[in-house]
Amino acid sequence: MLFRHLIELGFDVLALHHAEAIISKDFPEAESELEQACAELDLPILEVIGSGGGETKLTQRLRRRLAENGWDKRNIQVRKTVRWADDEPEIEVASLSHEIDHVKSFPPNGSVFALEIEWNNKDPFFDRDLENFKRLHAEGAISVGGLITRGSSLHSNMRDHVRRFAVDNDVEDFEKLDSFGYTPTRRQRENIVARAERMGSFREAWVDWFVSDKYGEATTHWRKLQERVLRGVGNPCPLVLIGIPDSIVTFNYSAASTEEL
Repeated sequence: MLFRHLIELGFDVLALHHAEAIISKDFPEAESELEQACAELDLPILEVIGSGGGETKLTQRLRRRLAENGWDKRNIQVRKTVRWADDEPEIEVASLSHEIDHVKSFPPNGSVFALEIEWNNKDPFFDRDLENFKRLHAEGAISVGGLITRGSSLHSNMRDHVRRFAVDNDVEDFEKLDSFGYTPTRRQRENIVARAERMGSFREAWVDWFVSDKYGEATTHWRKLQERVLRGVGNPCPLVLIGIPDSIVTFNYSAASTEEL
């Protein structure tokens, strides 16, 4: 079974279009490296609360871990040319170029694994990634495409985790939230206040609004990815999909929790 250890840890794993057979035969070390990198992940709840609009620290840590093993960003280019006669120059008739965040070639046959991380983006990014994999595989540029995203348990239980943070820290106003690095805009404050008036609780209003706004259904998570591949997006490229579980969330409220790891 592919990624057995990750499955035991609660990760969602789905291999499609003979990806399991290809990895097991051609580059089993890819499984080992990805499994180790994912198994080491942890997510302090303060990073969930205080994360801004840029790339999260969780994603940064995972990217660094992969880069240490040679999974580097690459711009993969495919060019098609035609030469009508030996004494005539080549004419380019088509070209394809895609930047992939993590790519690694594996000896001895040079099989290529292309990987993207979609922790919390807009869900149409899944379409972009899967279509890129499909085109690159059709041109022989990659052997397998992979996607890592928020798993089903982490997405489903995000509201419970945020509520636990709010209860643990007696969140009853914006001043309390400010102390944890969460500074909503004026529009966001107005929305939260209006919701609190309807619900009769600032805490519950903030939890509900925060999760809906930052980790809503229109973001990248396991179910959105699964829906796409099961209806054929990316087909027939061999695919490996990994969903990060909620077991990685930790609740340490010390100052050290927000430091870069």
